[in-house]
Amino acid sequence: MKSINPYLGFNGNCEEAFTFYKSVFGGEFSGMQRFREVDDEEAKKVLKPEEGEKIMHIALPMGKDNFLMGSDSPEALGETKFGNHISISVHADSKEEADKLFAGLSAGGQVTMPMADMFWGDYFGMCTDKFGFQWMVNYSQTQQK
Repeated sequence: MKSINPYLGFNGNCEEAFTFYKSVFGGEFSGMQRFREVDDEEAKKVLKPEEGEKIMHIALPMGKDNFLMGSDSPEALGETKFGNHISISVHADSKEEADKLFAGLSAGGQVTMPMADMFWGDYFGMCTDKFGFQWMVNYSQTQQK
């Protein structure tokens, strides 16, 4: 397997969330499409005109071969329901990077477990961002994962 790319679903605030994630992780979006750009007559039939500016697909590079991806859910597909059993795990290259990422992701959200040296030897913390997604930030001093 080359990579795993988390795909996040939103109820209309995908662009806001990804602008936030971009401010935390840096980089540029490798792709962003809005529903108004859909060139499919069947899809256009279910989209409301006011949904045209919503995000159909967005991708933010996360390292060499990974992307954080997402989209808004059109009303015709029903409301996106958020679960509490999914976390996104980020592996930093240093303690400093881990602290920076954790501070950014937890801003406006909730810290579940502050960054700290753990019994298994890694530097680790958990938080829920202001959009309701759970993050695990890890730095392994012995081996990058």
